[in-house]
Amino acid sequence: MVDLGKVLVEESRGGWLECAYTGHIVGVNEQAETLFHVGNPDYVSFMRSSSKPVQALPALMAGVPEHYGLNEEEIVLMTASHRAQQFHVKALESFMKKTGITEEQFVCKPTYPLNSSARDERIANGLPPRSLYHNCSGKHLGVLALCKMMGWSTHDYTEPEHPVQQQVLHLMSKLADVPVDSIKLGTDGCGFPVYAIPIRNIALLYLRLACPDLIPDEEVRRAITRLTNLMNKHPLYVSGTELICPTLLQDPNIVAKGGAKGIYCFGLREQRMGIAFKVMDGSEDQWPMIAADILQQLNYPTKATIERLKKLSPAETKNDNARVVGLRKPVFTLEWIKK
Repeated sequence: MVDLGKVLVEESRGGWLECAYTGHIVGVNEQAETLFHVGNPDYVSFMRSSSKPVQALPALMAGVPEHYGLNEEEIVLMTASHRAQQFHVKALESFMKKTGITEEQFVCKPTYPLNSSARDERIANGLPPRSLYHNCSGKHLGVLALCKMMGWSTHDYTEPEHPVQQQVLHLMSKLADVPVDSIKLGTDGCGFPVYAIPIRNIALLYLRLACPDLIPDEEVRRAITRLTNLMNKHPLYVSGTELICPTLLQDPNIVAKGGAKGIYCFGLREQRMGIAFKVMDGSEDQWPMIAADILQQLNYPTKATIERLKKLSPAETKNDNARVVGLRKPVFTLEWIKK
């Protein structure tokens, strides 16, 4: 039987319930203990693109940025689910020029940008789709650059047995406290291996991304500190304008990244807390509202962060004539574990 969790958000129209979005939420502390949950804290979810900060680590640890002279924005693109806005494309093309990597080497196929304005502009100008426009192209560039630097094969860089993918798998195991043989593997939309682990462990991973002092391995700790600080410094390069990741990342206390099919994760540095949630219908529209309500229930002190999230996911539903026709509201209560 499928564990759909509990209702997280209700959406009504004309005073009548139209949609209910169910899911699971969990928060953990630095002792790897569950602090609170909604639904099942051990629900196993594919991380999808929320694994990208971990997938970028081997390149940083090996010195890829120094070897090719990458700038800060280009480094951040290795973690990105970018929308191929013009500033993304400019940085990606610079990355390719510095490394000598071509789009023909990407496993991800040509597509148009996810950002609607960027997509419409390119179609209107008769420009073809490109692999560079794929929202995972920065990740592919980072891994291909590492393979080229190390002399590893590049034709099979997305295969689970490839040295770079084995490095990622073992880093994932170490940071999330999940044995390698307990991590369920699938294939992501872009062709990379994708990992399924309990959301409790995803939350723990994000706690360690936010608080790398908890990581005993000095090399991993340094790479994570560098990478997450750059994500905070250049948040728009993690996804794009008017999206949840840069909205959270512009708060220097937060390390955040989402993935496809409803998984979202963030770590709080000062509170030393990791949080992950999964919306079971796979939608992302509810992310900002859920994240804002979690922070509110935690009495998060930076109210501006909560307000920015609420603007991304307003409570009122308006029709094409800007008339208010419905309401959305979070309906969950964090269930705290009594010690």
